[in-house]
Amino acid sequence: MSGPRRNAFAAWRAEGVFYLLVLPFAVLTVLFGLWPILLSVQVSFTASASALRPDPQWVGFANYAAVLGDELFRASLWRTLAYTVLAVAANLAFALAAALLLDSKLLPRGNMALRLALFLPVVTPDVAGYVVWRWLFDHSFGAVNAALDLVGLPPFAGLTSVATATPAILIAELWHHAGFYMVIFLANLAIRDPALEEAAKVDGAGAWARLRHVILPQLRPAIVINLVYATIQFLKTFTVVVVMTKGGPAESTTFVSYLAYQYFDQARYGEATAMATILFAVVIVLSLLAYALGERGRA
Repeated sequence: MSGPRRNAFAAWRAEGVFYLLVLPFAVLTVLFGLWPILLSVQVSFTASASALRPDPQWVGFANYAAVLGDELFRASLWRTLAYTVLAVAANLAFALAAALLLDSKLLPRGNMALRLALFLPVVTPDVAGYVVWRWLFDHSFGAVNAALDLVGLPPFAGLTSVATATPAILIAELWHHAGFYMVIFLANLAIRDPALEEAAKVDGAGAWARLRHVILPQLRPAIVINLVYATIQFLKTFTVVVVMTKGGPAESTTFVSYLAYQYFDQARYGEATAMATILFAVVIVLSLLAYALGERGRA
């Protein structure tokens, strides 16, 4: 076999091995990812009474019109967007601060233990974690109010008040997710160029100036990844609501995903899947927007 032909065969074999290894993941993605999404979109164009039949009644965009005209849905959509902005900002700010602290020389001892403590909630089953948080925030016998009572502070209303229910679930979600974003920041910090910081220090730049003009620009890849992932994560907030609040009190934590679940539970399949489709479109648009903003900043 001649040299060029041998090289072509080797390249073809390498590509074949690659596609062979990717094939199982691609099949699983199509079967359990794309196919259910397509079926959900299909159901959103059918009447709820016949949505699950082999020959459903097609109603066009009637379900979307009903959903968009539903005050409860519009309120839940705005509530979801506001919560997403708040949760993304809080999680990324906390994760960045924790990563910078762990990467600094302020913690020569206990560094690894703190990393483990902050990351452990990420691998803790979310339902189990949120059950514990629901108990901690219990207004009558929760540990949070017991601790506040010991130091003479007023009780925290927690999950029983419209004013505090959203902050309560935000704290629980920050506990569960921030460790993941912290690890991404730490990975980026590990490959930054320390010579740039030394040069800035020699030039007289203070700690804040070095953070703003030297460290943060090098963390842009991690910021973009975390921003996109967190946007997707919090737009579809669901489990914490099911476990801790059931959408209450007074629907103050009823986000789109939970409202769609309620409609589906009421056999309003067409409207439920229309909500899910709208939320899916919002997730795609905002994720692409977050990625584009990150890439524009890099340019």
